[in-house]
Amino acid sequence: MAAPGRMRCMYIFNRNGVCLHYHVWYRPLTTLSPQQDQKLMFGLLFSLRSFTVKMDPTSNNKGHLGVPQLPGQGCSFHAFTTNTYKLSLLETPSGIKIVLVTDPGMGDLREALRYIYSNIYVEYVIKNPLYVPGEHFRCELFNAALDQYVKTLK
Repeated sequence: MAAPGRMRCMYIFNRNGVCLHYHVWYRPLTTLSPQQDQKLMFGLLFSLRSFTVKMDPTSNNKGHLGVPQLPGQGCSFHAFTTNTYKLSLLETPSGIKIVLVTDPGMGDLREALRYIYSNIYVEYVIKNPLYVPGEHFRCELFNAALDQYVKTLK
């Protein structure tokens, strides 16, 4: 387990809510099946995204709560912190969502998430000729590069 004191787990979802990858570093208590956990996480992201758009004080065009917005459109959130964890999110223009769950004391992880996307996910998954877009993937090189990188995060 890499960096068990700081990193908890990571999810990668496509725009349709399919969990393409789930990576765990440290999760001492598991109460849901992986499928239930992933479905709950994507539902949370969808709800938070809809809520932030609806509550945006700078836009008159609120749309309808629950109606999906294009990535980068309207108001969005990047992270939230509870007393036990911090959830950080990167949403790409293609609709890929990378979620990193960490220790609540972690700082701003937007640059780290961009690095994971462009230097690890794109390099080891998207450029892999055997990868079928939109399908769950398992790639040892991706996992090794990810583990190596998160060890550097403070």
